[in-house]
Amino acid sequence: MIEGSKDGQKVVPDTSSVIDAIISEGVKRGDFKGSSIVIPEAVVAELEAQANRGLEIGFEGLEELQRLQDLANENRIKLFFHGKRPNLDQVKLARGGEIDSLIRETAIELGAKFITGDRIQSMVAKAMGIDVEFVKPEPKDPEPLSIEKFFTPDTMSVHLKNRVPPMAKKGSIGDVRYVKIGDVPSTYGELKDMSRELLDRARSDHNSFFELSFSGASVLQIGNMRIAIANPPFSDDFEITAVRPVASVSLEQYRLSDKLKERIRDQRGILISGPPGAGKSTFAAGVATYLNNKGFVVKTMESPRDLQVPNEITQYAPLDDSLENTADVLLLVRPDYTIYDEVRKTKDFEIFSDMRLAGVGMIGVVHANRAVDAIQRLIGRVELGVIPQVVDTVIFIDKGEVAKVQILQFTVKVPAGMMEQDLARPVILISDFETGKSEFEIYTYGEQVVVMPLGEEQERKPSWKLAEGEVQEVLEDYASGPVSVEMVSDSRALVKVREKDLPRIIGKGGSTIDDIERMLGIHIDVRRSDEKEQKKQGEEKEIKPQRPIIERTDRHVILNVPELAAQDVEIYAGDRFLFSATVGRHGDIKVRNDSTVAESVLDAVEEGETVTVHMM
Repeated sequence: MIEGSKDGQKVVPDTSSVIDAIISEGVKRGDFKGSSIVIPEAVVAELEAQANRGLEIGFEGLEELQRLQDLANENRIKLFFHGKRPNLDQVKLARGGEIDSLIRETAIELGAKFITGDRIQSMVAKAMGIDVEFVKPEPKDPEPLSIEKFFTPDTMSVHLKNRVPPMAKKGSIGDVRYVKIGDVPSTYGELKDMSRELLDRARSDHNSFFELSFSGASVLQIGNMRIAIANPPFSDDFEITAVRPVASVSLEQYRLSDKLKERIRDQRGILISGPPGAGKSTFAAGVATYLNNKGFVVKTMESPRDLQVPNEITQYAPLDDSLENTADVLLLVRPDYTIYDEVRKTKDFEIFSDMRLAGVGMIGVVHANRAVDAIQRLIGRVELGVIPQVVDTVIFIDKGEVAKVQILQFTVKVPAGMMEQDLARPVILISDFETGKSEFEIYTYGEQVVVMPLGEEQERKPSWKLAEGEVQEVLEDYASGPVSVEMVSDSRALVKVREKDLPRIIGKGGSTIDDIERMLGIHIDVRRSDEKEQKKQGEEKEIKPQRPIIERTDRHVILNVPELAAQDVEIYAGDRFLFSATVGRHGDIKVRNDSTVAESVLDAVEEGETVTVHMM
């Protein structure tokens, strides 16, 4: 029973107590027998205005007034409407308390007991000497929601619409099916009752809350379910969509390499991209949990908040309807990492960039059909030269798996497809994380930003293989070590050589490479080969010592070992070292007839020793 309520007294409820159905629930319990319930006109006006804006709380309040009218018709209470209807200026100042003031005036004028569910309203009323009762809606034991009957263990989301049979997405992230789960179409009345039940739960359950509330649309978070309610004029008909995570996935289940895990821990700017429903948020939650378990301070920025993360990770929503305000607070909190779920709008990218440049490890979730598409969404929103500092890693998720990882690097070079050295400019290289192969270049050309595909993204022509052989044959005369040649266009070749061979190939002031380019008629981009990659390739291509085919011509002694073409080798007679050399690209080692090296080879053959060639 409401404290201090007396039978037959006058009671004035405010807007909050009407919306929360405090009076009708009290009558059901036996309170307010014979009481006169006086509804201020200001309450009616406020509820009407909310309903006209499409807000569900307005409809809830008006439905409560109808229930009170039914109770009055049953002679369980007496119902009256009293007071002045607020004017336009008072409605505009509603947030400042003008309408609340009109409601309190009704209670003062009638000497009535004032009922409110608004703590501020109750404090003001007490200060004014009004007989006020602050009543919270009584907590109820949560009963199963009507919408829960549509969920099974493998149901990801339920889709209900007026005059349409219930539908659902079922299965795992890698195998989702959109199926009918009922033959009877939903009705407006069923959906309206379900909507009211969901809104009541969001208001009364401390584990639930309103994420968004607009004219014609509401987004609720109820436990682990995200509910979107849409109705005209926003949508063409009444619709309820409920989404629930089907699994909480540990990062270990993704079988990531130690190298990628180390990169994630290195406080970088990372984008997790993929198409809708691919499992981006599930992966992001796994990353957040992994970092938290590694002892890092992790926070999230979400709207709505639906990542399934441990309690140690605080989830932040828009502060005062602005994620920019949330970012300001987070910079004071000083997290090691922030998970930014759903980076979509220009403002989101600006906030992400600002926090990353402030030194916070940022992990953003972005919708994209390819890994490179996520990077292209940064163009025009973040200054081109700053992109690699803001985002240096893109993890692409497809069907619940890590399908691709790309990394970004900033350099100055001649872009792919251009020949003249004076066209060198800042270029963002996008490479595959595992192979190190460059896949895209981003640079400015005039006023345009160009995203140029390279390597496997570009169709290779049969003539390129012949051109690669010709370039390699010429450059082997200048290099003592292996020469790697890859044609990337009809007029451009990418060449990798050992660091010690770079000066001989480039020449003083670039004179040698200029002469080679004029002779071949193509542009050559010479780079230092990666020593780790060479070592790895050497281990993979380790070949047992080879017995060469030895022949003598008028001018040379030739050792033929095609298996070791273009490799640095050592030649032995039995266990005795003879000399070292680099095998030509045709597999030949040529030594002059009149040299001591040639004599030692021929002597070994005459003495019956086994001549072998060993890779260095």
